[in-house]
Amino acid sequence: MSAVPAAPSRSVPWTIIICGCLIAAITFGPRSAMGFFQLPMLADKGWDRTTFGLAMAIQNLFWGLSLPVFGAVADRYGTWRVLSIGGVLYALGLWLMSDPSSPGMLHLGGGVLVGMGVAAGSFSIVLAAFARHTPPEKRSLVFGIGTAAGSAGMFLFAPLGQGLISAFGWSQSLVIMAVMMLAVPLLAIPLKGNSRDARSASAAAEQTARQALTEAFAHRSYMLLVSGFFVCGFQVAFITAHFPAYIGDLGIDARYAVIALALIGFFNIIGSLAAGFIGQKYSKPHFLAWIYLARSVLVTAFLLLPQTPTSVIVFAALMGLLWLSTVPPTNGLVAIMFGTRHLGMLGGIVFLSHQIGSFLGVWLGGYLYDHFGTYDPVWWLGVALGIFAAIVHWPIVEKPVSRPALAPAE
Repeated sequence: MSAVPAAPSRSVPWTIIICGCLIAAITFGPRSAMGFFQLPMLADKGWDRTTFGLAMAIQNLFWGLSLPVFGAVADRYGTWRVLSIGGVLYALGLWLMSDPSSPGMLHLGGGVLVGMGVAAGSFSIVLAAFARHTPPEKRSLVFGIGTAAGSAGMFLFAPLGQGLISAFGWSQSLVIMAVMMLAVPLLAIPLKGNSRDARSASAAAEQTARQALTEAFAHRSYMLLVSGFFVCGFQVAFITAHFPAYIGDLGIDARYAVIALALIGFFNIIGSLAAGFIGQKYSKPHFLAWIYLARSVLVTAFLLLPQTPTSVIVFAALMGLLWLSTVPPTNGLVAIMFGTRHLGMLGGIVFLSHQIGSFLGVWLGGYLYDHFGTYDPVWWLGVALGIFAAIVHWPIVEKPVSRPALAPAE
């Protein structure tokens, strides 16, 4: 009889947490700074905003499409392998993006390859690894720490990205960021292992990936969670890609765009950590509903009140608190519903919905701007979607799925 893997330690594995947080910061940072590259790249290449917007939309889409696949591979074959692949793909994509000879090359490098690199090296893969090595009562907090690390990357790379562009130009800046991605395989070494390493003697019978997918897609609360997370992607990706250009259109000095994205990243750290604490004590579905409703109220106020440098800073700080605060309770709900055996794959499917929303938010931002000369239609669509998300999250049931005896694993 084969030995049963030991249960995860009741303490927090800090080496794994620290290395995972560094990976989350490194991989989330550059893609958060993409908006700063839009105007200088387009000025040099003579392309329109739809071209750049489509590249960023493709990036978000491939991030989402690849994540369930990479999550399933990490569940089965180990996190280190997937994170290492992510670092290499990310570096290659940024390098190709640094000197695109055509829009198609931009879409391949900055879109497909960077998107796949972010997926394989993303904090979603990292959070799944955290969950396997952390006791259930501490997962929400650890998810908050991991998400805050991604936020720290956004905070650091906003001024870093703009500073590199000012010092070296947009092309060389992308090459420098590509080299940074090569640190990911080294940092990922402590995260080696797969979902089998975390199972205890009391774990449920072995479940195949096919069984897990069938179970999840038949679960009403999971499908509500999937539909609601679409909205998060739409809102944050639109702001990430188009807010610097939007600030310029308002006639506000470009430095406020840097300040705004840095503030979103900084307050995102606070919001993510707070979400981790709140998710341990209160209803995660209701907490998510209030986050989405608050986003809609905030955007409405920002659009209707006078738009000044001060209002931009206030908006950025408040939006930062709400930015990735959705991630800890969302991932926590998936872990509660289905456990950690297929968390990488099932969490990846939830995130695929997020990235489909991201694709539409980024692409519609550029497309509608080129047609109407304003970003307002996309802003207001985001407000309506936020109300929709609040409605669909409220009835989600926060408890493990009722699981009958499973057939033996294939």
